Amino acid sequence: MSCWNPLQSLLSSMKQACEILTRDPEGGAARIPFETFSFLYSYLASIDGEISETEIKAFLHEIEEQAEKHSGMVLIRHF
Repeated sequence: MSCWNPLQSLLSSMKQACEILTRDPEGGAARIPFETFSFLYSYLASIDGEISETEIKAFLHEIEEQAEKHSGMVLIRHF
């Protein structure tokens, strides 16, 4: 029996969102602006209800630091 992991499920959803919303060519890095990533992640995490506000903010802070190194863009490999 497998355990459901809300964070892994959310990250899988975020990967799909990046692949859908990117302007990179297919097979590319699937970059999206940090603002878009942050909005979607915060929204989906709040709906899920299993991830605390503190965890959300800490995760987004880490992602933002990575995005700043890439002209404000989040890459899938960042998470």
